[in-house]
Order: sequence, then structure tokens, then C-alpha cells
Amino acid sequence: MIKGGDGGNGVVSWRHEKFIDRGGPDGGDGGDGGDVILVGSHNQNTLASFRYQKELTAEPGSPGSKRRRHGKSGKSLRVLVPVGTVAALESGEVVADIIDEGQEVIVARGGKGGFGNAHFVSSRRQAPRIAEKGEPGENFSATLELKMIADVGLVGLPNAGKSTLLARLTNAKPEIANYPFTTLKPNLGVADVGKSTSVLIADIPGLIEGASQGKGLGDEFLRHVERTRVLVHLIDAYNDDIVAAYKTIRKELKAYKVDLSARPEIVALNKTDGLDSEMADDSLALLKKVVSKDTPVLAISAISGAGTDELIKRIIKITNRIHKEEAETEPEVPILTLEKTDDAWTATKTEEGFVIEGVKIERFARRTDFSSRAGLERFRDIMRKMGIMHELERKKIKPGDTVKIGKAGEMNIKY
Repeated sequence: MIKGGDGGNGVVSWRHEKFIDRGGPDGGDGGDGGDVILVGSHNQNTLASFRYQKELTAEPGSPGSKRRRHGKSGKSLRVLVPVGTVAALESGEVVADIIDEGQEVIVARGGKGGFGNAHFVSSRRQAPRIAEKGEPGENFSATLELKMIADVGLVGLPNAGKSTLLARLTNAKPEIANYPFTTLKPNLGVADVGKSTSVLIADIPGLIEGASQGKGLGDEFLRHVERTRVLVHLIDAYNDDIVAAYKTIRKELKAYKVDLSARPEIVALNKTDGLDSEMADDSLALLKKVVSKDTPVLAISAISGAGTDELIKRIIKITNRIHKEEAETEPEVPILTLEKTDDAWTATKTEEGFVIEGVKIERFARRTDFSSRAGLERFRDIMRKMGIMHELERKKIKPGDTVKIGKAGEMNIKY
């Protein structure tokens, strides 16, 4: 649950000082509620802390006070999250996508503070008894998901040698053992090539058939592939059927909710140090028949380092090309459309009465104290100025009919 701070209420207050008669209104405004802000940080590695912290709530604003004193605004809640974090609503709509160190995204805005009665003083209204309530802060449920950001993703069946290759190419120290599913979480490493070039490589734990439907830890791992630019598809040379092994992973990449099979790919036949040259050539020939003609197919040995120099050169060549294409891509021309303004509203007749919907009128309703006669009269004046009362009369509203403000009907008045 993510919630911005509620705005503080304005107050009705009158100036009381000795020897000053009819001092007039001096009620102050309420303070604004704080925002909830997600901040990208490389110092954060996981979202584990949110397992026990189910609510992110910013500080509410303080109410106003007499002598026109403004309420204190609530402090914004700044939440450090790993780079690669995505915050999405239950509907799937993404509200924040943190891709850079220090990037800040306001995910829930705090409510505005209500005006005190000193705000409503005019030549015609010299003693207003009106004060607004503070607006509630934005409030919704969201899911935080971490997707690793890397240039290269190592994929393949369990025990294909991905962790060994990551350790060979980078400074990472993943757990390595002679059995499947040694790696239970993705690992990252940086491969330095020369003095000015480096690539970030992610070891995606072993996928199995049905991973795209969640078998094993399937979709838990596949989501990390979404952010990679190049896939290095590692195949165990000692697999009984290397073509079937290749097709299994390709099928899962294609079946995932985001088609990952179109990503640039390098196929690497691993553990070839134990094969004679003829067997290695035959295996490479089999793979070249099933991969696309633009896909490099290499023979390597992650444990001895044979062929890894050529592999890293191919990775650099492809990533440089992709970076260049991304830099040259012109931003799309925005399509301008006529959108509803905040002033727009609709009045609908229902069996229970009438429903008024609109951004501006609903905002006024949230700030109105309907238990106050002065506040109710002001709200009626606003409806009259916006033309809503005229529309209700045109729809044959009768005294005593209920008028709901907003589809949820949380704010009701009698005509």
C-alpha cells in the first residue's frame, strides 16, 4: 500500500485582542501532505526489506491555526530502491520505472492543505465562516518488482556452465557446483575490455521447459531477461541432444509475456575442451542448421577460457551497434489529442438520484466540510457557477433528491 500524506485542514478562527473590536477572521491554511518518492540506488540490491514493510505512507500536513498561521507541510517519504525496480498497479499499469542511480519518481502525491477562513475574506464577505478540509493523499496498492539491467544475459538449461562463464569473464564470484540449479538468484558481473570499454553481464539461473508458465523458478528468472540487450545462449556440449536443448530455451523465450526470442543472440557451445576437434565441428554444424543465419555460433570452454576472447569480442561488437542505434533513434513525434480538462463534468440521472463526476468538482467536494452550513452553501455556489445546478434542473431534479459527487458516491448532498 502506497499513500501520500493527507493535507491539513484549514480552520475557522477570529482575531481576539484587547481593545480591538471585530478583529475579523484569522484562520490559517492547512499544510500540504508529503509525497511518496522512489529513489534509485546502486547501494540497494534486493527488495527484501519490503517483505515486512507493507505500507509506504508519507507524513500528513498539520492543520492551520489562529493568527493566520499556516500548518506545517508533511515530510515527503523518500524510499531507496534498487536500480531496475518497477512499481505497477494491480491493473498492470506502470507508475514508476527506476533505471538510473539517483532517479526520483513521485508515485503518490500528498493532498493539498485546506484554506482557513482568512482566505475567503472579500469586500462582500467580511466574516466568512468557511474553512476547507485538506485533500486526502493519493492511495493505492502497488507491486514492486526488480528487473536486472544488464547489457548481456546468459541463458541456458541447468548446468550449462553459466556461472563458470560469468566468473571467467567478469569480477563476479557466483556459487559453482557440479549439479543443476546451483544458482538460485541472478548474479551480475562487469567485464572490462581494454581501458575504456566494459559490459554488464547477468547470469540468469537455469531455465527449464515450461518456465514461461512459471515452472521451476521460470518467470522469476525470465523477467530479468527483459532488460538485457544481448542474449548469450549457452549449451552443454555433453547434452544428449544439443538441438533440442537449444529449441527448449528458444521456445520459453518466445512464450514469455514479452517475446524475448527477437533479442540479438550469440550461441556458445560450452565444455568443448573435452571433445576432439571433429566432434566439436559436428556439434557446431548441427547448431548452425537451426539458428538464424545472422546468429554467431561459437565453441568455448568456460573453465579453461578457450574461445572466450572471441565471445567477448562478439558481445562488444553487438552491444556497440545497439548503443549506436539507440543514440540515432529519433524520438517519436507526439500525437496531440483533445483531452478532457479538469473543468469538465458530467451529470447522470440514476435510480437513486443524480451522479456528478469531474476532476475539479470532485476536488472541491473533498475539500468541503458538509457538516458546516457555510461550507455547504459555498459548495452549492460553486456548482451554480460551473453550470451544474442548471443541468440538474434541466434533468428535472426535485427537492429532496440525492446528488452523489463522484462515481463512488462518498460525498452526497440533498437538493
